[in-house]
Amino acid sequence: MKLDLDAALIRAMEAGQSVRGTTSPNPPVGAVILDAEGNLVGTGATQPVGGPHAEVMALQEAGSSARGGIAVVTLEPCNHTGRTGPCAEALIAADISQVYFLHPDPNGVAAGGAQTLRAAGIEVAQIEAPAELPVSDALIPWLTSLRLGRPHVTLKFAQTLDGFTAASDGTSQWITGEHAREWVHVDRARRDAIIIGTGTALADNPSLTARFPDGTLREQQPRRVVIGQRNLEDAGAASSHLRELGYDQFANIDDALISLYEAGARDVLVEGGAGLASAFLNAGYVDAVQAYIAPLLLGEGRGVLAHPVAQTLQDARRFQRVGTTVLGDDVLIEYVRRPYVDDE
Repeated sequence: MKLDLDAALIRAMEAGQSVRGTTSPNPPVGAVILDAEGNLVGTGATQPVGGPHAEVMALQEAGSSARGGIAVVTLEPCNHTGRTGPCAEALIAADISQVYFLHPDPNGVAAGGAQTLRAAGIEVAQIEAPAELPVSDALIPWLTSLRLGRPHVTLKFAQTLDGFTAASDGTSQWITGEHAREWVHVDRARRDAIIIGTGTALADNPSLTARFPDGTLREQQPRRVVIGQRNLEDAGAASSHLRELGYDQFANIDDALISLYEAGARDVLVEGGAGLASAFLNAGYVDAVQAYIAPLLLGEGRGVLAHPVAQTLQDARRFQRVGTTVLGDDVLIEYVRRPYVDDE
């Protein structure tokens, strides 16, 4: 038997990605079970808080085929009894013979699963992801959030080829095409919260929902957050969507991030506007960037940022590209903050 750990890990990562946005403050873990011959017999992902973890879901699907088999998990199996029992103990009880995991668990409360498994005579090893991955690592935001003690922040914007987010007259709908806009809604459903400034709320009257192309709401919806001191309740027709759907407003970024983290949010998306984007960057809170590039040229207009964040190239915020997705005529380029790349 030739064990294809890469294929098993990719399947586990896909499972974790499928539940992203539903598990916080727990991590979106994926797991697969292979039988003793190396055949896939179980796939699982972490359920919403209080539900089974990924390993338990995969073991339930595998049933008796798990005996003497192999578990491949995106995160070291937990060693903690909380709302559910330890995943390490579940693997031992299922008579698993080998366990491979991608990330060690940095959570001091839940860590130690590998040691428990080894003590039970199970072979345990950490593995690396293949160089070319067809799926992104759903655990990166959670791992970053745990390390920093605040939500992982992704700054998202759509711009023309020459770097403008709106024309000189303020029009911005739609810079990107249908495929890109649909992708945005898929991504929104994976986030714990979407954050905008009061200026964007008043100017654009956004709903900040995750929708299907026909306009119906997706099952998973992010929390809607507005930062700024302007009163939206007295704004007349402006921001009617937010008032109808409900939102949380905070006076400043720090208050918002503290409250969101305490409420369990680990992965948030900043969507606008230029002043808020500048403030997040200047505070050092942008961990990742999503740049949607549209095939348009304006020559002049409104930029991504409203204020300088560096005076020289040497002081510029630097990011490393981790993904490129073609969406019709548009392109989504994803970056992570350079100091974090090696850590994650």
